[in-house]
Amino acid sequence: MRAVQKIIAGASEPKGAVERLLRLVEGDLNAVNALIIERMQSTVPLIPELAGHLIKSGGKRLRPMLTLAAAQLCGYGGQAHIHLATAVEFIHTATLLHDDVIDESALRRGQAAAHMIWGNAPSVLVGDFLFARAFELMVEADSLRVLKILAHASAVISEGEVMQLSSVRDLSISDETYLKIVSAKTAALFAAAAEVGAVVVRGEASREQALHAYGHNLGIAFQLVDDALDYSGREAMMGKAVGDDFREGKLTLPVIIAYAKAQGNADEVAFWQRTMAERHQSELDLTHAIHLIDKHQAIAATAARAKEFADEACKALEAFPDTPMKRALVDLAEFCVSRAY
Repeated sequence: MRAVQKIIAGASEPKGAVERLLRLVEGDLNAVNALIIERMQSTVPLIPELAGHLIKSGGKRLRPMLTLAAAQLCGYGGQAHIHLATAVEFIHTATLLHDDVIDESALRRGQAAAHMIWGNAPSVLVGDFLFARAFELMVEADSLRVLKILAHASAVISEGEVMQLSSVRDLSISDETYLKIVSAKTAALFAAAAEVGAVVVRGEASREQALHAYGHNLGIAFQLVDDALDYSGREAMMGKAVGDDFREGKLTLPVIIAYAKAQGNADEVAFWQRTMAERHQSELDLTHAIHLIDKHQAIAATAARAKEFADEACKALEAFPDTPMKRALVDLAEFCVSRAY
């Protein structure tokens, strides 16, 4: 916990990074929000009601902002990026609806998860509806390359979720496997969101590749910090209950590090085996898990890895001239490590 607090304290106006990016894309983002409301409508009243519960719940719109920012960075002057940013947000929202059912999460963005109100089946089906809407929007952008990129990302996200599901309770999972899961379930959409913003410009392939790399590394950094915060954050920061990953038996990097360092300590090994592999947990086990993670400096190590990926994201932007948008994207990468969400 102390490591994350130190990083946050040392950051220069971390929330200002998102605010600066928001100001640069504000007009386009307003258009995206209007299109979101329009395209989530249905003659079936439950669909917009359930979808709106999550879509209007205060999400940062970070992924669609990446699409808008990339298009602006590359000098795009059309309207296709509005449709693509909306598609990106629908894909993200659909995955959240599905994930909360799978994970049995009670909270999402600080409020009751949709499945807690309407049930599992409606949540899954509305997620499917949003996926379908996303593909309609992709087609309207009139680019097979864009369709291929976002369709591939959607498939990779599903693969990542299945990989994570397969690794639940598996204490033998390696750092490498964990990062493969993160790359698929989180970084794939970040990368695609940034890349398609450049693709619509139909410019240099090197810029598309640079923005893909930026989004990929940003997404990994973002998820690593989320995983660290699950053992050191506050519910108000995260919009979900602290310790959800622990209760669900998800092997994330803080636990992987702490378990690796516990080898030779029979009591610690037995604790992780009981609570994570066997899922026999008592009320005080989360507190002890946080103690062990803190003891082995697993939060600091996770934050350090996140910074490495954030640095790589910034390096990917070196091909672009110095502009307010480039500086905002660099600040965003730094914010993802230092954020107090």
